[in-house]
Amino acid sequence: MTAVFRVGLVRLVSRGATAPNSLLQAQTNALPAAFQQKCNISGKTMRGGPRVPKEPPYPYKTKKYTVLNTFLDKTSKRFDENSKVICVEGPIASGKTKFAKELAEELDMQYFPAVDLDLIFINKYGYDMRQLDPELPPSCRSYDVRNFCLDPSHDLAAQFQIRMYMLRYSQYIDALQHIFNTGQGVVLERSPFSDFVFMETMFRQGYLSRGARSVYNEIRQNTIGELLKPHLVIYLDLPVDVVQKQIKARNVDYEQQSKVFSEAYLRDLEALYKQQYLKDIANHAELLIYDWTAGGETEVVVEDIERIDFNQYESDPHNKKMIDWRFPLESEWCEARIKYGHEKPDLMNYFNVPRFDVPELLRSADDSKIWRDVWFNAPGMKFRPGYNADMGDTGLATKTKIGINEAI
Repeated sequence: MTAVFRVGLVRLVSRGATAPNSLLQAQTNALPAAFQQKCNISGKTMRGGPRVPKEPPYPYKTKKYTVLNTFLDKTSKRFDENSKVICVEGPIASGKTKFAKELAEELDMQYFPAVDLDLIFINKYGYDMRQLDPELPPSCRSYDVRNFCLDPSHDLAAQFQIRMYMLRYSQYIDALQHIFNTGQGVVLERSPFSDFVFMETMFRQGYLSRGARSVYNEIRQNTIGELLKPHLVIYLDLPVDVVQKQIKARNVDYEQQSKVFSEAYLRDLEALYKQQYLKDIANHAELLIYDWTAGGETEVVVEDIERIDFNQYESDPHNKKMIDWRFPLESEWCEARIKYGHEKPDLMNYFNVPRFDVPELLRSADDSKIWRDVWFNAPGMKFRPGYNADMGDTGLATKTKIGINEAI
């Protein structure tokens, strides 16, 4: 009932307000084709300087955006041609990190790095929870990418991949929250939309059971539809033999010792990327693929991006491309902004899929009790961040509320 009231109120206060894309379409339909305005991303070189925001960014990290805020603070007014979501994809060790950073810098967008399990195992005070492993039963110990590379057939491999999907999902919500509150575009390394290629590769290589795969797919089906798909996906392509050379060249100890990155594993990963993910995402987003065997120039990619007219699909309501971002009413922009803002905990709750038929994803009651006693007595874990006197937090008696994005 609360959600219905919220939606109704947002639409009431926004009645008569039209989103920029629809307004642009109405204006340009009356103009000759040669004079129609295009909605192209532009880099610093083309603009001749940094991006100038249309409106000051909303301080979403310290202040909630609620229904009451929609009266005075509209959402679409901050959006410009660079208000886009770009995902950089590619095989392991393809140079995604360096490229994504350079791309975000040139386009004046916010860069979101690849996620890892440090986000779970290192708490707000910098304490590494993996130090607790000797005190925990085997089913409750840490298992991250290092463990996967060294022992991919471990029972915790399934939990590892589900957690990776959860972290990518959480980060993508953060990226949407950023773009809706600031108007600044975002560049992400991988996304929750492509995460399934790793799960499926693990299954094909025998690292995941059929039951664990079923749970992952059920969770994905329950969650992925809540997100807006990216505007652009950039895939950096490398042959399998080059990927293996790159993995060897970067000389990460656990990768060197791993049996995971075999030719069969990398070929399955490549096939799933190209035959399933890229084929599907191309129906919803613009797609650029580059042969990155010898690396490449970010400037060339930026020039290709600047040639894309992201607004060309507005006139066809049946075209799936960019359909997630077609909000004809200002109220719909505001609703999305609220959804990806302080309603993030509700979205993360969709991961709670009740499945009790996959042993490697279950813990016994006794193991869970031990884990809870150990985990929540670790440094900085007894209370919420900011309320742990033993970690140096002060002013506890006068604090009245928690951080906006803390309950994640």
